[in-house]
Amino acid sequence: MVSRRDAAIRLDIPFEMATRNGIPSRISEEELAEIDANPPAWLAQSRANRTGKKPVWVQLSCVVCGFTEPARPKKWWPEFTYLSCDDHDMHELPEPAAGLSRSEVYGVGSRFIGIVDERA
Repeated sequence: MVSRRDAAIRLDIPFEMATRNGIPSRISEEELAEIDANPPAWLAQSRANRTGKKPVWVQLSCVVCGFTEPARPKKWWPEFTYLSCDDHDMHELPEPAAGLSRSEVYGVGSRFIGIVDERA
């Protein structure tokens, strides 16, 4: 059985859309495959309306330990150079290239810090 959140990720739709359109809290692999292969009207319309500019889900991955989690990207997220779990020290990351300054963005996903290296 697959959770509603995992079904939303695999269908590439927001969790709220899955809830609103009756995806149950637990769904079988076969039912999910059927929905994906033969999308209902609401899912077909959602896919047709997609502009491709902003993904519905992104995979966050720590450069230090490799921990990953799917998350909905936020409008305020800059382009990250690295992502690191919040329990790693900054010295565990590669040093910024010469001429770049480093800033940190907290609150990315459930446990990440976004690292942004940019021209000073």
